[in-house]
Amino acid sequence: MTDTRRRVKVYTLNEDRQWDDRGTGHVSSGYVERLKGMSLLVRAESDGSLLLESKINPNTAYQKQQDTLIVWSEAENYDLALSFQEKAGCDEIWEKICQVQGKDPSVDITQDLVDESEEERFDDMSSPGLELPSCELSRLEEIAELVASSLPSPLRREKLALALENEGYIKKLLELFHVCEDLENIEGLHHLYEIIKGIFLLNRTALFEVMFSEECIMDVIGCLEYDPALSQPRKHREFLTKTAKFKEVIPISDPELKQKIHQTYRVQYIQDMVLPTPSVFEENMLSTLHSFIFFNKVEIVGMLQEDEKFLTDLFAQLTDEATDEEKRQELVNFLKEFCAFSQTLQPQNRDAFFKTLSNMGILPALEVILGMDDTQVRSAATDIFSYLVEYNPSMVREFVMQEAQQNDDDILLINLIIEHMICDTDPELGGAVQLMGLLRTLVDPENMLATANKTEKTEFLGFFYKHCMHVLTAPLLANTTEEKPSKDDFQTAQLLALVLELLTFCVEHHTYHIKNYIINKDILRRVLVLMASKHAFLALCALRFKRKIIGLKDEFYNRYIMKSFLFEPVVKAFLNNGSRYNLMNSAIIEMFEFIRVEDIKSLTAHVIENYWKALEDVDYVQTFKGLKLRFEQQRERQDNPKLDSMRSILRNHRYRRDARTLEDEEEMWFNTDEDDMEDGEAVVSPSDKTKNDDDIMDPISKFMERKKLKESEEKEVLLKTNLSGRQSPSFKLSLSSGTKTSLTSQSPATSLPGSPGSPGSPGSPGSPGSVPKSTSQTAAITTKGGLVGLVDYPDDDEDDDEDEDKEDTLPLSKKAKFES
Repeated sequence: MTDTRRRVKVYTLNEDRQWDDRGTGHVSSGYVERLKGMSLLVRAESDGSLLLESKINPNTAYQKQQDTLIVWSEAENYDLALSFQEKAGCDEIWEKICQVQGKDPSVDITQDLVDESEEERFDDMSSPGLELPSCELSRLEEIAELVASSLPSPLRREKLALALENEGYIKKLLELFHVCEDLENIEGLHHLYEIIKGIFLLNRTALFEVMFSEECIMDVIGCLEYDPALSQPRKHREFLTKTAKFKEVIPISDPELKQKIHQTYRVQYIQDMVLPTPSVFEENMLSTLHSFIFFNKVEIVGMLQEDEKFLTDLFAQLTDEATDEEKRQELVNFLKEFCAFSQTLQPQNRDAFFKTLSNMGILPALEVILGMDDTQVRSAATDIFSYLVEYNPSMVREFVMQEAQQNDDDILLINLIIEHMICDTDPELGGAVQLMGLLRTLVDPENMLATANKTEKTEFLGFFYKHCMHVLTAPLLANTTEEKPSKDDFQTAQLLALVLELLTFCVEHHTYHIKNYIINKDILRRVLVLMASKHAFLALCALRFKRKIIGLKDEFYNRYIMKSFLFEPVVKAFLNNGSRYNLMNSAIIEMFEFIRVEDIKSLTAHVIENYWKALEDVDYVQTFKGLKLRFEQQRERQDNPKLDSMRSILRNHRYRRDARTLEDEEEMWFNTDEDDMEDGEAVVSPSDKTKNDDDIMDPISKFMERKKLKESEEKEVLLKTNLSGRQSPSFKLSLSSGTKTSLTSQSPATSLPGSPGSPGSPGSPGSPGSVPKSTSQTAAITTKGGLVGLVDYPDDDEDDDEDEDKEDTLPLSKKAKFES
């Protein structure tokens, strides 16, 4: 069973002073050798990975807030928070921290003493507490100086905060504020501004709870109106009481919830509008204020979620046709803000939140709202929809598939989203870009679930291509009926670029669904019409779409491209671009280079056969000449199939007979031995032996002499061949000097090096002889220009010398005979 006592959420404060959720896990404390001290460790509950490893530094200030929260700063501008599921777990870890720092666990804050000198520390520790001046009008300046002097020292800040709490000092200061305002005592009001601002910088939750209480908060805001740097005071209270109006779109019956909403709005206003922009130093001292707002929002969402009557009324009025437009807009805006607040919840609470909204019927409600004419309402509904898609795309997919069984395609939720994307009136298409991102998330197989019984990918993509894809491609098909786009204004081009971006994503991730759609609807031909657009970004989108298709190296696509001659628009665009060195030029060349490098034979042949005349003069890159070379090599192989096998021999640098050939030859030798040999010996005349030995050795000797002379030339030719990708055309194997070889059954052949029967061969030790291997010894490569040289292999020279010596020592019966 999971230990919920130590279950925590890890938060970090980002650059915008907002808390970012880093994950949920379980916290523990222990000694970490690497950090050389007791540390806080949080391991993720999902996979056990380390979310947090933080040494409990004796000099770091830790704060305990609201019984379930511990906040501290790791370094300048890096604040951390642990939010505990249970108070007991928070208390347990807090005791560990206080134990390391030598503090009493009853305190809510521990402080850094490093910045203080030894004398100050001794003085502060020896004094029981900080004594505040009496709260009188004449001593305001003294109080302001005391607050300002205490801020640099952490221990002094703590003692000042304790004194302010214990003596109810803040309320006394606010009473003086009313006196100063009544007397128009501007100097006193300026001192009060400095005092209240200093109290904010004490960063103390207990003080904030007093200052932000219903009876004090407006007076605190009043004190902050009198900034000495301004010639005239601000009018924040007037704005909050007269201009800002609290609207209850649905009556809230819980007074505590209503008070919490008011408080959060006013504190947020203080943070954003009233307090001066803090310096880097002061910003770190306001972390508790950020935390106060953050956790207030968490409480508000939780309280609203638990109020079933409130949510029921909300959704009933949203979907009621009798609700007037203004009221509906307020309801939608409230729901949007409600969802925005939910982002502060921990994952398990956010799960419960969205499940509650789903059960209440949020998706059908959004469908109704999106079908309305009011653009502001639709915009807010889009934001709500984005929260749902980002949270759980599977929930949205399941809803739209169920909906398809009851409704026509025109009123499906996804089709409404696509229509709003297509009909976005914003010149910059801001809403369309957002909606395209949501559609992309919905059709992304990476976030689709697969179970034993069903595959969401198969079901949803089948639904999408049947019911929705025609809506998405409608503007593309309508605009590409001729050789040029029928509408080529900037907004239309932007929209088509968005559609193409989504289609390109589908090509990459949807395999056969999009393949069938493209081929059956001839989509690629229509897309390539956009290559003629005057907007370069749209032409490049069309090219990117085709490049993605070619990158798949799918022969179904390739045959479709060749059959419809779909390289023609690309070649036209390339020629129309002329000699300009721009993105279009580079992108087209890269596509042809890909075809060449990947050796896509069908496309290579198609391009050269149909477009070579147009491309042959392009010589500033070798891409097209390389394609032509590939094409010629393909033709060469088709005309001479044996060429490929010979080239593979040359590439391997050594001709090796396979094992089966050796076994056949050995078997032939034994048959010959049994049938034709007498006394285990064959007689060869000395003249015949000399003649045939000469026949064999003569071309080898000549080649060895010639080899050294031609070595440098051959290396140069080989280098050029490798660089150009060409191989020698139309070469063949022949026997040197016109010599023919024949095997006679009357006498066994000469045992050549490496034959099965030769000494050291694993074939048959002591056997009389073997089949000749003369072909591999006398084979020569010729070209149309004549004899180039015998097939030579590295490191054969030494073998040949050794084998010749062995052959001279063989008995006569072991030597073979060649007849010409």
